[in-house]
Amino acid sequence: MQDTPRPPATPAQALTAMDHTIATHLLSQQEMARRLHLNVTDLTCFAFVLEAGEELLTAGDLAERAHVTTGAVTGILNRLERAGYITRRPDPNDRRRVRVAAQSDAVARLHALYGPYYARLAALIADYSPAEVAVLADWFTRQGRLAREYMDEIGGTDT
Repeated sequence: MQDTPRPPATPAQALTAMDHTIATHLLSQQEMARRLHLNVTDLTCFAFVLEAGEELLTAGDLAERAHVTTGAVTGILNRLERAGYITRRPDPNDRRRVRVAAQSDAVARLHALYGPYYARLAALIADYSPAEVAVLADWFTRQGRLAREYMDEIGGTDT
């Protein structure tokens, strides 16, 4: 944990730092996707599949989370299945639907690539007090909700 006080920052400086973080994150996601032989949207959808864990997602669930049409998600699932990232399983409650499960060897490939990065992030987070981590978690959660709401608000509009 850091012993020295953190430098002060203005809201404008915080927004600039956020913009730089997002830009760097987008570039790193593109590189991670390239190394996994995926595009960024397919990688993002695979991450949603992993996040769901044992609660397997339907194609509709995935379309909603990724903010794509059900037609687009069909193409995404086809590519992920061909690349060996997912399998489709019949929904035990509705034969018309399928659920999406991650392939264990694909999960291992993803962990091999992201593991070192997440270890570094964990070390960075350990530099913060529990109260600061709570603020970070709250901010990320609220900012994510705000971004999704704004995406919904502007969806389907052209500027």
